[in-house]
Amino acid sequence: MKPVLYFVIPCYNEEETLPVTFPVFLKKLMQLEQGGKIHRNSRILFVDDGSTDKTWNLIQEYTKREACVAGLLQSRNRGQQSSILAGLMEALKYADLAVTMDCDGQDDIEAVDRMLKEYEKGVDIVYGVRSDRGPDRFGKKAGAKLFYSVMHWMGAETIAQHGEFRLVSARVLKALSDFKEVNLFLRGIFPLVGFKSTSIYYERKERAAGKTHYTLKKMLRLAADGITGFTIRPIRIITFLGIGISVFGFLSVIWAVLMYFLGRTVDGWASMMCITAFLGGIQLLSLGIIGEYIGKIYLEAKGRPRYIIAEKAGEEHLKKKGTDKSG
Repeated sequence: MKPVLYFVIPCYNEEETLPVTFPVFLKKLMQLEQGGKIHRNSRILFVDDGSTDKTWNLIQEYTKREACVAGLLQSRNRGQQSSILAGLMEALKYADLAVTMDCDGQDDIEAVDRMLKEYEKGVDIVYGVRSDRGPDRFGKKAGAKLFYSVMHWMGAETIAQHGEFRLVSARVLKALSDFKEVNLFLRGIFPLVGFKSTSIYYERKERAAGKTHYTLKKMLRLAADGITGFTIRPIRIITFLGIGISVFGFLSVIWAVLMYFLGRTVDGWASMMCITAFLGGIQLLSLGIIGEYIGKIYLEAKGRPRYIIAEKAGEEHLKKKGTDKSG
């Protein structure tokens, strides 16, 4: 039997972008269905992350126009990770597999065909990896490279140059539903889920329309969530740094005592001030890192909802698994 595929596409203030990219998503879905690759119950599921423009109005319009489209509206803006999770958990009810990708058209929709071929071979997770970030600015390219390098050095298991473009099977989604983290970093969670996985490579395209809403602040926040959510190496670094500074301090005391008995005056007001300032900075940085982990524990202990759906559109188009055996 042909698999039911759901495209899960997070959106935030994309009223300029959706009219350009929606026809592309729709065309690909139709091609795959007509080519016998997927079941006719396959859908495009948009997740509006609390947009303040007309994005939700457009999604509602698409659901009325096309039976293969559905939409979820978050109660407020909670971030891309939350929106993707909301869409995937909705897809779990209906789909055999899901493909997540950005709304801006930068992910290569044609790569989905290659993802499906890997799925047909028994692969549960297919990561879309950027072989070329051509249209991205130099700063973003350098930042991305630094991010993945730091993540690897910190011991967090991630796929280098992989964003949110991936195919996942239903059993991966079922396993994902058992992860209860409030601080989401899906790029780190999926490798933890396990199952058979592979990567396909594609060239990143220019943004189809509009402007990016992924600011430097959001990227830094995502990086912090990734590091503190999947490795305790920063705390270990603080521990070893503390040991190293303690040893240095102990040796400095021995040196000062020796100089005293040798009759040499140790002048060093300026150097002592520099050392004091340096150690003060290290202490504050260490407190900040530890505080970040404590803050994560606090938020996890609260157990607050990771997403809240305020409204659904096109829900009548969705069909539970097994309710329609025809292809």
